[in-house]
Amino acid sequence: MAVNTNSLKKILKGNTMIFILLAVMLFFQALIVGFGKGSLFAPENITNLINQNAWVVILATGMLLCILTGGNIDLSVGSVICLVGAVAGILIVNLGWPVIPSIIVCLIVGTAIGAWHGFFIAYVHIPPFICTLSGMLLWRGVALILLGGMTISPFPSTFMNIFNSYLPDLALEQATDELFEASEDAYYALVDKNAQITLIVTLIIAVICCFVTVASAVCSRASKKRKGYSVSSAGSFMGKQVVLCAVIMLVGWLLAQDKGLPLILVILAVIVGIYSYYTQNTVPGRYLYAIGGNEKAARLSGVNTDNVMFFAYTNMGFIAAVAGLVCAARLNSAAPTVGTSYEMDAIASCFIGGASAYGGTGTVGGAVIGAVFMGILNNGMSILGVDANWQRAVKGLVLLLAVIFDVVSKKRSSSK
Repeated sequence: MAVNTNSLKKILKGNTMIFILLAVMLFFQALIVGFGKGSLFAPENITNLINQNAWVVILATGMLLCILTGGNIDLSVGSVICLVGAVAGILIVNLGWPVIPSIIVCLIVGTAIGAWHGFFIAYVHIPPFICTLSGMLLWRGVALILLGGMTISPFPSTFMNIFNSYLPDLALEQATDELFEASEDAYYALVDKNAQITLIVTLIIAVICCFVTVASAVCSRASKKRKGYSVSSAGSFMGKQVVLCAVIMLVGWLLAQDKGLPLILVILAVIVGIYSYYTQNTVPGRYLYAIGGNEKAARLSGVNTDNVMFFAYTNMGFIAAVAGLVCAARLNSAAPTVGTSYEMDAIASCFIGGASAYGGTGTVGGAVIGAVFMGILNNGMSILGVDANWQRAVKGLVLLLAVIFDVVSKKRSSSK
């Protein structure tokens, strides 16, 4: 009986944030249904939730690498998003450049800004807070100069479709409109057929995602066992995979009821997968944890801490550029106010997802859970009509509680 109790405690401790996320989702669902505002789990709302919060997940993934190095953050990412959007608007809309070369230029601009910060932080040893605070002011100013205080819009459909389209892309809207005028029966028959195709394709993609997720988890578990690392019990492992696959299939089914799988979700999956593998299964990725755990010890062990810091902030610039392109497509414009306080949501997502304020602890999966948590808070309070000022207060309180939990946990661990 004691063994079962200990196992249960380990499961609860290892998945605390997931249980809290589920509780918050059910709480908002009860309130939304109770007030007659619809449903948090409506297919259209799930699609909107993904599209509206994609940039938070992207930024949190990059921000985690900075936080791992010792609780460092990047305050400039919101301004970089605004600047990248301005560059995209000028190149694509004003100058008529092709979309792909313009995207490449935007990514280079973001990476160069990250390298600028990384150079001063890693090699001149300016504190990251001060360096990125100056960047927040500098790059916002540059963006405002480029935009001239004006909004650039709209972007062409070739750019919008890269981030805003769906799988499967049936592209039959115009045809069905014409068909409706000719024959309503034929129109509704085609709508039903399209819905069936969307359902089948989306569920097939969901099944493939389940297979890849389980296969990856099995391989990772086997690798850890070969190297002598402790792993969870077989029952706990299998239960976690079953729940994860059930969630994937449920989300796939809900998305299939709307427009299908958002292409931005595929982009997010690729980014999260790459960075999860990098941080957990590569030597350079583990260096980030080593520096956050004890920078002096890592340096004495042969880790080039300056190069690792330079990479973390250069990568943050690249990730901010990706988020900037996503925001530009989402808003269909490049505006002077885009990116305001975006860095705060990204930082909060990492800390809420389990990253330590002292560095050395945190996972990409945890950052994603934190970003989803922030998205649920924003979406749920917006549906309920909560005032924007109260939304900020609630998010600030949640962030404070997350950091308090981290600090208290650290003190308890050190006292044992």
